[in-house]
Amino acid sequence: MFEADGRVALVTGAGQGVGVGIAQALARQGATVAVNDLVAERAEATVASIGGRAFAAPFDVTDRNAVDAAVAHITNEAGPVDILVNNAGVPVGMDLVPFRDATPDQWRLYIDLNMYGSMHCIQAVLGGMCDRGWGRIIQISSGAGRAGLNLGISMYGASKSGIEGLLRHVAVESARQGVTANCLALGMMGHAGSDVDDAATAPLTRSIPVGRLGTPDDVGAAVVFLASDEASWLTGQTIDLNGGSVQH
Repeated sequence: MFEADGRVALVTGAGQGVGVGIAQALARQGATVAVNDLVAERAEATVASIGGRAFAAPFDVTDRNAVDAAVAHITNEAGPVDILVNNAGVPVGMDLVPFRDATPDQWRLYIDLNMYGSMHCIQAVLGGMCDRGWGRIIQISSGAGRAGLNLGISMYGASKSGIEGLLRHVAVESARQGVTANCLALGMMGHAGSDVDDAATAPLTRSIPVGRLGTPDDVGAAVVFLASDEASWLTGQTIDLNGGSVQH
C-alpha cells in the first residue's frame, strides 16, 4: 500500500529540513526522486542520504527557463515527472517584518518563490500528467496561510494563501485527467527531524495537543499517502498537518 514503484518525483527545496524527509520517504516507497535545491551541494547531500533512487536537480524555481530546462533534463534522465512536491518556500533573505514596515522588494521575495516558483513547476509538469492520465501535485503550505499571526510573516502567509487558492482551481481543472492537487499546511516544525524542544520553542510546543513539534518524517509520510494510487479520490484539499492545533 502507498507504493510509488516506477514513479518519478520532483521535490523542490529538498536540500534541507522538511524537503529531505519528503525525498527520503518517496524513495523508500520506490519512486525515483529528482532532488531540487537552489544550492547544488545541499541537493547532492540529500541524494547521498538516499542512494540509487535519487539524483540532484539544482535550479532556481523562480526562473521559468531554468524550471523548463530542469524538467526536460529529469525526463531524459528518469522519465516524465509523475509526482511534484512544491516544498521550496523560504526565500533567501527572509526577515520578520510587520507589513506596515515591509517594502515592495520584500513582498516580491515571497510572491516570487511561493506563487511564481510553484506555478512555474506546476505548469511545467501538468500537461504531461494530464496527457498520461495520472499525476500528483502536492503543495507544502503553512498554517500561516489562514491564521493571522503577530510574527512579522504577513507576506509569507499571504503567498501561501495565494498558492492554496490556485491549487483548488488546478484540482478541479485536471480531476478528470487523473491528476490530483492538494496542499499540506504545516504547523510548528522541529529541526533536523528531532522532537527535542529548545528553550525558544518550548512554550509553543506546549500548546500543540500531541505535545511535540512536527518532523520531516511526519511530512514525508503524509506526502507518500497523497502521492499514492490510494489517494485518487482526494483532491482540491488543504490538509492541516499540525499535531491537532486549531486554525482560526
